[in-house]
Amino acid sequence: MTSDDKPTPTEDHETAARSRAAADTALLEAFGGVRGMVDTTVPGLVFVLLYTIKRDIHLAAIAALGLTVLLALARLARKETLKHAFSGVFGVAFGAIFAMMSGDAKNFYLPGMLYTLGLAVAYVLSAIFRYPLIGVLLGPMLKENLSWRTRNPGRFRAYTKATWAWGLILLAKSAILFPLYWWGDATQLGWVKVALGIPPFLLCVYLTWIFLAKAPPPIDVIAEMEAEEKAERERERARAERGPVAEPPRFP
Repeated sequence: MTSDDKPTPTEDHETAARSRAAADTALLEAFGGVRGMVDTTVPGLVFVLLYTIKRDIHLAAIAALGLTVLLALARLARKETLKHAFSGVFGVAFGAIFAMMSGDAKNFYLPGMLYTLGLAVAYVLSAIFRYPLIGVLLGPMLKENLSWRTRNPGRFRAYTKATWAWGLILLAKSAILFPLYWWGDATQLGWVKVALGIPPFLLCVYLTWIFLAKAPPPIDVIAEMEAEEKAERERERARAERGPVAEPPRFP
C-alpha cells in the first residue's frame, strides 16, 4: 500500500463512527429495543393489575395472553421481526397455563423467572469458558463473526465484561424474585417483577454500550472475504488475458 492508498485521519474517523453506529443498532436489535421491552413488560403489568383488583386468576391470565397475541399481530401487520414477540407469547402462554392449572397466581411468573435464571447462568458460564455470549450474539450482526476471539483482543475483553455484567445483573434479579416466589404473595411478586422488568435491562444495555464504545471497532470479516474473492477473480482474469505460457524448446 502506498502513501496515497493509506486512509486519512478523516476517513478513519468516519469508519469508526460507522462502526459505532452499526454496533448501537445491532445492540438494540439483538435485545428487542424499546418495543421488545413493551412486549415483555406490559402483559405482566396487565396480569398483576387485574389480579390485584379482581382476584381472578383465569381473567388475569387470559387478558395477559390476549394482549400478548395482539402485540404479536401488530408486529406482523407492520412486517416487523417476530422473534421477540414469539418469545413473549410462549412465555405468557406457559405462565397462564401454569397459573390456571395450579390455582396459584405466582406460577404465572415462574416460566419467566426460570428463563431469566437460566440465561444468567449461561452468561456467566460463557464468560468463564472464554466464549462470552454477548460476542457470540453480536459478532454475526456486526459482520465480525468470532474474529474478536483471536484477532481483536480489545473487543474480546469488552465482550467478556459485558457478558459478566448481564450475568451478574440477572442473577441479582433472580435473587430478589425467587424468595418472593417462595415466601411472598402473588401481588407482591407481580409488582416487584414488573418493577424489575425494564431497569435491569436498560442497565445491562448501557453497560454493554459503554464497554463496546471503548473497544476497537469490529473487523469486518465479510468484507475481507469479498475483497479476497475479488482479488482472486482479478488474478484469474489477468492469467486468462496473458494466455498460455509457451514452453521453451527442447533439444535432443
